[in-house]
Amino acid sequence: MLNKKILSFLFVIPILAQTDFYLHDNFKKYYEEYNVEGCFLLYNLNNDLMVVYNPGRCSQRFIPASTFKIFNSLVALETGVVKDEFEIIKWDSVNRFYDMWNQDLDMKYAFRYSAVWFYQKVARRIGKEKMQKYISENHYGNENISGGIDHFWLDGELRISPYEQLDFLKKLFNDILLFSKRSHTVVKNIMIFEEGDNYKIKAKTGWGIRLNNNVGWFVGWVEKDDNVYFFVNNCQTTEPDNNYSARIEITKKILSALKILP
Repeated sequence: MLNKKILSFLFVIPILAQTDFYLHDNFKKYYEEYNVEGCFLLYNLNNDLMVVYNPGRCSQRFIPASTFKIFNSLVALETGVVKDEFEIIKWDSVNRFYDMWNQDLDMKYAFRYSAVWFYQKVARRIGKEKMQKYISENHYGNENISGGIDHFWLDGELRISPYEQLDFLKKLFNDILLFSKRSHTVVKNIMIFEEGDNYKIKAKTGWGIRLNNNVGWFVGWVEKDDNVYFFVNNCQTTEPDNNYSARIEITKKILSALKILP
C-alpha cells in the first residue's frame, strides 16, 4: 500500500519536461512477484505528471512485437489497403497455435486476437516503401524496418523504447500523428481492451517470443473521470510463461495501487 506522502507527491507535483519525473521504487515488488525484469511509465494527462519505475530500462529500445499492430493499423487505413475495421481478410487455411486466429478476420477482431498472419498480410499489401515513409514521418522508434516487410516488428531490426511508446500513445490520443482524423478514430475504437463501471482501457499487448529474452509489453491508457492515464509496461524474462501473464497483471496491480483501477 502506498503511503499518503507518496500519493500526495504523485498527484500534486507537476512534471514540466520529459526529463523531470517521479521515481517510484515501490513498483519493484510487482515485477519480483512474477520473476521478471521490467519498467513502468504512467502519465497523468490532466495534471501533467509522469511517474517512472526503472528509468534506465525505460530509455532502452526493444522489439515492439504486437504493440506495432497499433501503427500497422493506422498505415493500413491511411493507405486504403484495408478500407475499415470491418473489411474481412481471408484466412490462409494454415492452422496456428491460437484457435481464434484460424478463421477469416476483420481488423477489429484481428487486433483483439492479436492475429499475426492478418497483420503480416496487411504489411505486405502496404509494401516497404510506404511503410518506411510513415514510420520515418512519425519517428516510430529507431525507424529501421530491416528484416522483411512482414517480420521487421517481430524479429527484425525495429526497436522502440518505453518512453517512445508513451510519446506515440499521447500523440495518438490527441490525433496529432501524421495520419487522418478518421484513421486515428478507427484505431482508438479497436483498441478497447476492457470497460468497467467508470473506466475504459484502450491498450495493446505485445510479446516478443522470437528472441532469446522474451520481451512483453502492455501499452495504452485508462479513461476515467474526465482524465486519461497513459501507461507503458515492459517486462523481460527467459521464462516465457512468466511474461504472458505478467504484462497485464503487473499493470493492473500498479493502477489499482494508484487508485486508477478498482
